[in-house]
Amino acid sequence: MAAEFQATRPRIDRTEVLDALLTSVFVLNARLQVIYLNAAAQTLVGFGPNQALGRPIVELMRGAESLLPLFGRALAGGEGVVQREFAWPGPAGLDRILDCAVTEVSIGNDARLLLEIEDITQHRRLTRETALLAQLDGSRLMVRQLAHEIKNPRGGLRGAAQLLERELLDPALREYTRVIISEADRLTNLLDSMLGPHRPPAKQTLNVHEMLDRVYHLLRSEAAPGVTVDRDYDPSLPPISVDPNHIIQAMLNLGRNALQALSASVTPSARLVLRTRAATNVNVGSKRHRLVASIQFEDNGPGVPPEIRDTIFYPLVSGRADGTGLGLGLAQDLVSRHGGLIEFDSVPGRTIFTLSLPMDSV
Repeated sequence: MAAEFQATRPRIDRTEVLDALLTSVFVLNARLQVIYLNAAAQTLVGFGPNQALGRPIVELMRGAESLLPLFGRALAGGEGVVQREFAWPGPAGLDRILDCAVTEVSIGNDARLLLEIEDITQHRRLTRETALLAQLDGSRLMVRQLAHEIKNPRGGLRGAAQLLERELLDPALREYTRVIISEADRLTNLLDSMLGPHRPPAKQTLNVHEMLDRVYHLLRSEAAPGVTVDRDYDPSLPPISVDPNHIIQAMLNLGRNALQALSASVTPSARLVLRTRAATNVNVGSKRHRLVASIQFEDNGPGVPPEIRDTIFYPLVSGRADGTGLGLGLAQDLVSRHGGLIEFDSVPGRTIFTLSLPMDSV
């Protein structure tokens, strides 16, 4: 039986097997020059074998200098070393998150380094999206419970103030009851803002740039002196089916949030950019979409404070002393009603809030 299997087993081409891997595989010599890279590695660096072979890895991957200590330890100790979540600015300015493993291997009489790279960017994005959606569900439940607890005594407070006002003969004293009634009404409006709209989206099919242009002109009129508001649109975006009132409100909240961040530290180059792009085969939460409208609000302000990054979409969470903390939470809720999601990336000098709206479900 063994002899029969030996006679009939197919020949396995190791190169074909390596090219079928999703993991990027590089083989480097002692001078850290690339002597082999599989198909996934070619896609990662954006070079084919003719352009890559013989070149140092630090020339092919910007930022690979931070991996030099790993190469040194692997060559010195002969043991595999790993670096988790290595941030790499890839081709076309797309930032990627990579897991890297380096192992010394012997090929003939020469020492070689085997570099394995797994791109975990998509996994990180899916994990983050799942956390955002879970955060949104928890936020809605908390707001509903809070509104219920506040509205009951608020109604009694307002009613008692109205009854008291009828009994007061002195107009000066009635001013106090009017203040109580006014503040009770203001509290009602605040709770309604936290709860968001009570009706489902009234969708219309329209061009996303029609909505964004309205937001653009409003933001320009509200921008502080010295703050520039620019547009960078992809005119190829097809029409989208959304509730314009909901989406315009979400866009305004994102834009105004950026303007407030810029106004706190206005510089001669303070700038907000409204950008649109089309993204294909994108997961939003657990659903995959063939086409997604990506609407970005990018500013060069101070960035999101680290202490609120994990809770920024919760109600009443704000990075400003005078902020209500309702704008971003409401925007996330409005967009989620359309099957979309708002995400952000932020470092000092570059903050991007991305509003993703599915245009065609798969």
